[in-house]
Amino acid sequence: MRMTDEISRLARATLLPAFSGATAPRWLLDELDRGLAGVTLFAINGNVPGAEELAALTRELRRDADPVIAIDEEGGDVTRLGHLTGSPYPGNAALGAADDTDLTRRVYRSLGAELAAAGVGLDFAPSVDVNTAADNPIVGTRSFGADPALVARHAAAAVQGMQEAGVAACAKHFPGHGATVVDSHLAVPAIEADLALLERRELVPFRAAIEAGVQSVMTGHLALPSLTGDEPATLSHAAITGLLRDHLGYQGVIVTDALDMKGASGDIGLPEASVRALRAGADLLCLGSREYGASVQAIVDAVVAAVRSGRLPHERLADAAARARRLTFRPSGTTADRALGLAAARRALRATGRPAVPSPALVVELEAPGNIAVGPVPWGLGGWTGDGTDVVRVAGAEADPAALLERATGRGLVVVVRDAHRHPDQRKLTETLLAARPEAVIVEMGLPIWRPEGAAHLATYGASSANARAAAEFLGLIRTPG
Repeated sequence: MRMTDEISRLARATLLPAFSGATAPRWLLDELDRGLAGVTLFAINGNVPGAEELAALTRELRRDADPVIAIDEEGGDVTRLGHLTGSPYPGNAALGAADDTDLTRRVYRSLGAELAAAGVGLDFAPSVDVNTAADNPIVGTRSFGADPALVARHAAAAVQGMQEAGVAACAKHFPGHGATVVDSHLAVPAIEADLALLERRELVPFRAAIEAGVQSVMTGHLALPSLTGDEPATLSHAAITGLLRDHLGYQGVIVTDALDMKGASGDIGLPEASVRALRAGADLLCLGSREYGASVQAIVDAVVAAVRSGRLPHERLADAAARARRLTFRPSGTTADRALGLAAARRALRATGRPAVPSPALVVELEAPGNIAVGPVPWGLGGWTGDGTDVVRVAGAEADPAALLERATGRGLVVVVRDAHRHPDQRKLTETLLAARPEAVIVEMGLPIWRPEGAAHLATYGASSANARAAAEFLGLIRTPG
């Protein structure tokens, strides 16, 4: 019984479950007393109703323990702090477009200051994936870009900035999610790349992040057939221990992406995926947004059984728990600077063809679903347009072009798209509107891979609140001093 209790405590010391609401449930406080590593906060679970409420929650969680309190706050399109309004900081694609590493460092330091003030000690950011697949359904604007050297220098700057605020950064998604065309929330993507290609492309930013002192690295649920076979990296000893630990020499904390994703546990279940991830070399297991107390107990039972049977060495489990304990919360007292986010978004704007919008104007925003990682976050120019500008949001496949053109009669016309290269209905409607109104301005709030020939075009490289405000200012839809 004593050995089982010890193994159970070590197992708990590797787990980051979720919970519902803005106060800690009794089961969670009891699990923290039993040695639970910590929690992952999710806006969709009601954990982040506001900054003050979040700070009160994290104080409650730390009342009798020192847990790891983690969140997935990338700024830009993926925001939990700004899930109600959009982030005041642009994301990685915009920072890569500006290509000023000092700016990236200061933006991440400000973002880290906001997290530290809220009591969050581990941020699952930055994404250091090299986004080489135009049709990538999961990375896109979350990446600094398609050039490994550019991504590497901004990865290092982001890590330094975040950790200067006293929040542990997390480089993700190892060994690199940028060349995938499958969402690992839904299946296991495969990247056909040998070690030589990985060294030239995917691994370059991870090396830079490691050299910058990143405190954690997150594994991705993607297969490298030349290295892992059909097995996702999260469950692969060859990927985690062989490639990340031995080949790259990384000695910090390795955390998994959410194990409830189909790419990790779809065929084997969460408890078995947890055992395999620990056996492969992971130290902290992010379980997912709907994995609560019952999941914790099921995983602990599976880990205890695996240790007792010899499938999971006791030493490996003890090592994982010891590494996880390194992530202690040490806020530096850095002050946030939200004005920096807007300044960065302004610098990221790229205009083609002299976009100008006569007043009054009609802004037509074409609906574009965010991926699962982005979640339900508001986007578009509507929140930043002033008097005299009307905004209408339509679904490209269902919109009536004639009705929109009639409504735009005597007005300037702005068409707002988001990753139009991935949405044929957006492209079709945009081209129809341009045929009748060739002077209309196109605003792309995703990656500007598709641009209608000859049209005035403004690229924001992201859909955050900061990106939207910067675009609205540029087009004269609002007037902001300075």
